[in-house]
Amino acid sequence: MIKRATGRFEVTLVPQETEGFDEGGALGRMTIVKAYTGDIIGTSKGQMLVAMASVKTSAAYVAVERVSGTVHGKRGTFAMHHTGVMNRGAPTLSVVVVPDSGTEELVGLTGTLNIIIEKGVHSYEFDYELAPPA
Repeated sequence: MIKRATGRFEVTLVPQETEGFDEGGALGRMTIVKAYTGDIIGTSKGQMLVAMASVKTSAAYVAVERVSGTVHGKRGTFAMHHTGVMNRGAPTLSVVVVPDSGTEELVGLTGTLNIIIEKGVHSYEFDYELAPPA
């Protein structure tokens, strides 16, 4: 049965050196640190790669973060994979749980996370399932 967890998160992005990786400035790398509140209580750390385009309203990013904490009171860790594209101002975003990445009480976790940004506040809707233990 699919459950929904909702809440907010604070995010800190810290640009990292590309060390000659992209001398034109169109590619970037950042670390991600998040603090989740609501139905998910915990923190995450991750890495992001960004590609900017010559059109300022077009770009793309990929990221992976590892969340540590609780989901509706169940403790453990899990990883999420992000793929985001902005095509001349039209955004698409996919954030999914990495298969078999759940630990402890989150073993068997699958799901998708929807990020909502309104008036500078980040919130989430996390639709997930937990497979019963084998």
